[in-house]
Amino acid sequence: MSKKHPIIAVTGSSGAGTSTVKHTFDQIFRREGVTAVSIEGDAFHRYNRAAMKAELDRRYAAGDMTFSHFSFEANELGELQRVFREYGETGTGKTRTYVHDASEAEKTGVAPGNFTEWAPFPDDSDLLFYEGLHGSVVNDEVNLAELADLKIGVVPVINLEWIQKIHRDRATRGYTTEAVTDVILRRMHAYVHCITPQFTRTDINFQRVPVVDTSNPFIARWIPTADESLVVIRFRNPRGIDFPYLTSMIHGSWMSRANSIVIPGNKLDLAMQLILTPLIERLVRESKRA
Repeated sequence: MSKKHPIIAVTGSSGAGTSTVKHTFDQIFRREGVTAVSIEGDAFHRYNRAAMKAELDRRYAAGDMTFSHFSFEANELGELQRVFREYGETGTGKTRTYVHDASEAEKTGVAPGNFTEWAPFPDDSDLLFYEGLHGSVVNDEVNLAELADLKIGVVPVINLEWIQKIHRDRATRGYTTEAVTDVILRRMHAYVHCITPQFTRTDINFQRVPVVDTSNPFIARWIPTADESLVVIRFRNPRGIDFPYLTSMIHGSWMSRANSIVIPGNKLDLAMQLILTPLIERLVRESKRA
């Protein structure tokens, strides 16, 4: 952790909704005049699309049916740790972009499924913002959680996460439901062992819970809306959190445990603004003082 160059890490699996959370952070940064450097977890994949397919084929032939982008060994977590550490110490670093589709290829000049070249961060940023799969990983090789100053988990209940992923991958990437289902099955081992342990280390978790039937996510015709959901917000350390203020400001909310509140799904953006703005302000204030 660094007082002078703070790091915010937002962690969630594919289809969890981390991009929506990033949009709220961007709103806060813009409103509060915070200059943030943003990096994506996809930039730290170890393989481009063709190399990943070849590695999957090799592992399948060897009997390993659990390898996926969720796996530690499919990512350059050592490089991500170096970026976190370098930024925390000096406010500098580098990143790249994984090009997902034709629209991104048009912007970057790089073919889909490949990476752009590594490029240095802009100068004079206030903080580093990470959004991806592995922002709070702790294993035998790396400890990313200790380097991040504010760790956010985005963790919808798993049936909802699958519905969101199926609909996103069918709409934006042209996959069939069967193809997405195969990916979900392949990723399950790493989801359990690599992704979910991070959410015990995050400072705040936002978990969306639908209040409609999602018992068979593979035939769901639409994603439950915000009005059809609740959000459970869990604070790892509730000390200093003004729960009476939050429940008074967010209509229809209540405390479910000493460290948790439940809010209507359509109040998520408001809740994030109320909770995160003072935390970001404090990080930036302390960094300028340091």
